[in-house]
Amino acid sequence: MEAKNGRPHFLIDWETVDKMCAIQCTGEEIAGVIGCDYDTLNAACKREAGCGFSDYFAQKSANGKMALRRKQYTTAMDGNPTMLVWLGKQWLGQTDRVETAITELPQIRIEAYAADAAPE
Repeated sequence: MEAKNGRPHFLIDWETVDKMCAIQCTGEEIAGVIGCDYDTLNAACKREAGCGFSDYFAQKSANGKMALRRKQYTTAMDGNPTMLVWLGKQWLGQTDRVETAITELPQIRIEAYAADAAPE
């Protein structure tokens, strides 16, 4: 859709925007890559998607988070011990238990000094 008066609207490559949202790029980064100002991107979102960029980003970035979660899960289930431990801590509330034991207390040497005598 073109503006009624003035210059035509900047054409947004929505496929690129969606892919960049999926990898959690900021609005400023996306605007820079597609060659416009952030305000232009925000206005295009309002005009073409019916919401501001922050809402658009929330919708589109969920796909990237889902893909990352799927990859982490697959990596863990393929037997990666680091990912198994990490997901266990994140999803299952597991923790590393650190046990400390005092085997022997150090000896403390106490010396008494006379009030009028200075230590040597």
